[in-house]
Amino acid sequence: MQEIISQAKMQNRTHIFNWDYFREVPMIGIFRNIPLADVAQILPLCATAGIRTLEITMNTERAGEIISYAVEEFGDQLNIGAGTVCCMEDLKMALDHGASFIVTPNLDPEVILECVKRGIQVFPGAFTPTEIYKAWKLGASMVKVFPADNLGTKFISNVKAPFGTIKLLPTGGIGMSNALDYFKAGADGVGISNGLFDKTMIANKDWKSLEAHLVAFVSLLRK
Repeated sequence: MQEIISQAKMQNRTHIFNWDYFREVPMIGIFRNIPLADVAQILPLCATAGIRTLEITMNTERAGEIISYAVEEFGDQLNIGAGTVCCMEDLKMALDHGASFIVTPNLDPEVILECVKRGIQVFPGAFTPTEIYKAWKLGASMVKVFPADNLGTKFISNVKAPFGTIKLLPTGGIGMSNALDYFKAGADGVGISNGLFDKTMIANKDWKSLEAHLVAFVSLLRK
């Protein structure tokens, strides 16, 4: 494992974001505080299930190494990006390790504009209609509506009424029980962490059950 990580670091190969992968299953699976050894087990399960856009949050321990590993081993099969990118320092680290897209929890014009300049897909976080519009105007690929569970599906449909062309990616508190409700409200995708990567299954190393869960989630979204 360590040898693979070292090779990935040396190559620092950034793969181009593949929108077809995202459109197949319009969801970003979020790895937050999941260690490298477990991520290595989960990545092939995601590829098999069809979850092909994955984010490693920058506040995860050894986030850069995890991104490098994921890009090196699965960059040709999956979109590997960085999340919780809050500032330019985070952005530099994420791109240095090969992230092909950037997700932020906040609205930082400098980060957005730098991604646009470099041709990197960026999903900035926004909470209000004003922030959503500003993020889109700055060049966001999609706008991450966060935290979505504080706003609910009605907020998505209300925002879509005047901003029909703005692509929205609600994130936060989404799982199998309500994911379809967000799409019915007009969401163009969803970001999911705990609702996708079940903590109990991961803690128990129950990869078979986790794979079944991922497959079931994808089947639900494909409806």
